[in-house]
Amino acid sequence: MSSPKKLLSILGPGLITGASDDDPSGISTYGIAGASTGYSMLWVILLTTPMMSVIQGMCARIAMVSGVGLAKAMRRRFPRWIVAPLAIAVIVANTINAGADLEGMSAAAQLLFGKPNLLWIALFGSILIVMQVYLSFHRFASVVKWLTLALFAYIVTAFVVRPPWGTVFRHLVLPEIHLHAIWLSTLVAVLGTTITPYLFFWQAALEVEEEEQEGRLTEEQRRGATREEIDDMHIDVNFGMIFSNLVAFFIIVTTAATLGAHGFHQITTAQDAARALEPLAGRFASWLFTAGMIGTGLLAIPAFTGSSAYILSDAFGFREGLNEKPSKAPQFYAILILGMLVAMAIGFLQIDPISALFWSAVINGVVAVPLLAAIVFLASDRRVMGRWVSSALARAWGWGTVVAMGVAAIAMFVFWGKA
Repeated sequence: MSSPKKLLSILGPGLITGASDDDPSGISTYGIAGASTGYSMLWVILLTTPMMSVIQGMCARIAMVSGVGLAKAMRRRFPRWIVAPLAIAVIVANTINAGADLEGMSAAAQLLFGKPNLLWIALFGSILIVMQVYLSFHRFASVVKWLTLALFAYIVTAFVVRPPWGTVFRHLVLPEIHLHAIWLSTLVAVLGTTITPYLFFWQAALEVEEEEQEGRLTEEQRRGATREEIDDMHIDVNFGMIFSNLVAFFIIVTTAATLGAHGFHQITTAQDAARALEPLAGRFASWLFTAGMIGTGLLAIPAFTGSSAYILSDAFGFREGLNEKPSKAPQFYAILILGMLVAMAIGFLQIDPISALFWSAVINGVVAVPLLAAIVFLASDRRVMGRWVSSALARAWGWGTVVAMGVAAIAMFVFWGKA
């Protein structure tokens, strides 16, 4: 098998999870970072890439070795009074984020094609329900893999606007910190949208789904992993996280080279960025930036609602999985549909998406710290992982990520709203 074909056969949960991290709210955050802080945040993207790879690799390895999703693995190892509040907080944040993303992609569709925003919310919400309920995991994964191509819109846009690449790469490799509210609040937002709790559960759930697709239907059959499987997983996860952060890098570059360079520092959404891009970079760049939001929404929202369904199903012992027919896993699909309906309701009620994203960021910023600590602890526990415990280097990166996100969570309360 040729190398490109082998890579395509390996790519799966890691690529899907990484790409889903660049959702409409993430695009908005990276766009705001470029417009308001220029290129000064690029080094953060470089730093978070190994952090994401290590943490997502731990989540995948826990699922592969234990044979169950992350929520169930945590429930077996930690007291319920620790796991339950974290799970509930993640589900609340997921639902708010899904609603804000649905509003974002609907607003993007309205910019491109006209028609009322509420019509697009109903259309996209219905498409996403049908896609998650009626497609098998194999078909669902295939569709989502193709949707990752939408992210190339942001890479192309960056080259269209022709940034000063020497300046770009200098800011990428030379860290800088600005001790004022706007910069620090933006740093917190970038960290919060890059290392997000729903990704942990989604990664582990997709690993279990993939093994079930291969015929390992019971937990006993899924338990354990070979060296080749672990190596392939790391290729998949590393590729997905690098791709995810590469897109974030190009979004910041695009908005810094256009909006930031021309004094447009006060944008609040990706739609604002798209409107402002047109006179500076041309209609094609603006169209690409806007169209990419629709594809990324279709890619990311199933990760929010899906991870919530897996968390609750693991917690209550419901039969679960996109491999199952709705009649075989009614509670799982009911949770999934309910999450989508609530997300649609957020759009129909015209709840301010910026306010919604603020509260989801607050929840994620707080919940990420103990969740990260639990993941690193599980991945380092020989009783859970056997011979597949994380290496000393991975543990160092893992605990470093816990510290970084802990500082970010504190900074969120100290600096957010003081700009």
